[in-house]
Amino acid sequence: MIDQQRLWDERAAREYDTPGEGMFAEEVLQPTIELLTELADGGRAVEFAIGTGRVAIPLSAAGVAVSGIELSHAMIRRLREKVGEEEIPVVQGDMTTASAGRGFSLVYLVFNTIANLLTQDEQVECFRNAARHLATGGRFVIELGVPQLRSLAPGHRGTVEVSEPGYLLVDTYDTVRQQLISHHVRFGPDLADGADARISRTPQRYIWPSELDLMARLAGFELESRWSDWNRGVFTAESRSHVSVYRLADRG
Repeated sequence: MIDQQRLWDERAAREYDTPGEGMFAEEVLQPTIELLTELADGGRAVEFAIGTGRVAIPLSAAGVAVSGIELSHAMIRRLREKVGEEEIPVVQGDMTTASAGRGFSLVYLVFNTIANLLTQDEQVECFRNAARHLATGGRFVIELGVPQLRSLAPGHRGTVEVSEPGYLLVDTYDTVRQQLISHHVRFGPDLADGADARISRTPQRYIWPSELDLMARLAGFELESRWSDWNRGVFTAESRSHVSVYRLADRG
């Protein structure tokens, strides 16, 4: 059993933000905010696993009323250093069960976060919780990577995804259980604690797009759109990620 509070602790929250770089780069955030604003269609939005507010804060600034759900106490504390409860209310809890209310136009999950739920049952419950939050016709948006199993060499269970000065990312796979562990190795003189190197691990359960679509149907959703990125690129067999938009069907 993974202790998610320990995984997403004070250090993780402190190191998560990289202003102007990586996930926080303008060229990444701008199309994300533009598309989510359009999909909210003038209504309220709730972010599952809101984290430190990477997406929620600029989305709120764009005029969308945003609420959040977040399991990690440390992530919420970091978010509160940047924005108050009156601007972006957050419920502490699990995104499979916690409730931020009802009648939302949009629920969204970004940057592979649904994969942090490590069983298929939990992932299905996440869809059902999204449905409970939405008004009929509301949308559930998920950004998720495509498992890169074709890159595995015969007899090997891992791939080097990033190799750059001071950082190495290695992904290992258990293809029977659909488990992926990202091993983050940071090294060099910039480590705050003076160590030569530090390793952290992020376990995930990867999901194929077709499996994700079936989870959606079980919760009453229909696939509305799928793109390769927030710029609405065409999703193909070579795409390494996707942005999938599900619409909640009429429950009558």
